Amino acid sequence: MTLSNTGKIGFTSEQSIDGWEDYLKDGEGFLRTAVGAHEKQKKVFTSEILYNIIAMAIEKFVMAALMRHGALPYNHTMRDLVEAMDRTFPSAIDELREGLLKMDGYQEICDLDGFRISPPGMDKIPGMLNIAQKLQSLVTT
Repeated sequence: MTLSNTGKIGFTSEQSIDGWEDYLKDGEGFLRTAVGAHEKQKKVFTSEILYNIIAMAIEKFVMAALMRHGALPYNHTMRDLVEAMDRTFPSAIDELREGLLKMDGYQEICDLDGFRISPPGMDKIPGMLNIAQKLQSLVTT
């Protein structure tokens, strides 16, 4: 992996995992949905729903980048996705890391005994959209 002078992730010749293009396409669809819903301010799209759509977009973008490079995360929490990106593409997401890790705090659903959801306020959604858009820009070439 290289980080080009355009600020995009460049991929080396590692063996890609089939289907990475589908993840990229799905991420773009989730992000389009979230941006459109937020701009139209439809009440059905609560901050919790928007958070989940944005998180899905981010997960798909990360998976596309990792799979294209022949890598996978250990799990799919934001923390796991960040760790996998850091391991595979050192310093490529430095600007996004803190925001991504903050997003992890809104849902802790992997441990059934410690299951916790604290939806973000609508004021947090623009920042999350910004993170997702920057990540999209970073992983698309």
